[in-house]
Amino acid sequence: MKAIAHWISAAFALLALAATSAYAQPTDIKALAEMMKQGGYVIVLRHGATDPKQSDVYPLDTKDMSKQRQLSDEGRKAAEQIGASLSKLGIPIGDVYTSRLNRAVETGRLISGKNGNAVDRLTDSGAGSASAMAGPNGGGNKMLGEALRKMAGTPPRAGTNTLLVTHKTNITDAFGADLSNVAEGEAIVFKPNGSGNAAQIMRVKVSDWSSALPPR
Repeated sequence: MKAIAHWISAAFALLALAATSAYAQPTDIKALAEMMKQGGYVIVLRHGATDPKQSDVYPLDTKDMSKQRQLSDEGRKAAEQIGASLSKLGIPIGDVYTSRLNRAVETGRLISGKNGNAVDRLTDSGAGSASAMAGPNGGGNKMLGEALRKMAGTPPRAGTNTLLVTHKTNITDAFGADLSNVAEGEAIVFKPNGSGNAAQIMRVKVSDWSSALPPR
């Protein structure tokens, strides 16, 4: 009986050790911000607020900003505020990748304080890039969705968090209709598992970052 009791006690001890070493899920933005200080997360962010009086002109020319919808003054200010909050929270941003559209490029630069890497695979899948990637049988949206999921599942450089700035259509293509209401400037934070996949941790609106700051 003593041997059985000893075995049961040892088993519970192992279970307790496993529980404490398992990845802890943050319960709110303050807890998430504290965990992001160590790096290891991917921030997938829809570009900041845009000027509703502007619209993209098709076929889209990513080199002609006069034919693209641009960030509004509010969108620029919000992106700067996100960047300032991340800095004050001690959340390090490493690699930055953006869509080729200027509203995404500018959002990434205002948040991170540096020029990001503008890539086709994050460019608005609703603005022709999906068709450009599609083969003779179509499937461009699926390809762009897979590309974004792969990027979200790629572990950041040690001690940093990766920022990906893209568009609502790409986010929906990658992660499903539940995110079709993602707002301009809203982020979805992912935790790559090292095997090419990532867990969706939390949706973070523009104002949420500043709410994580300690009171003055």
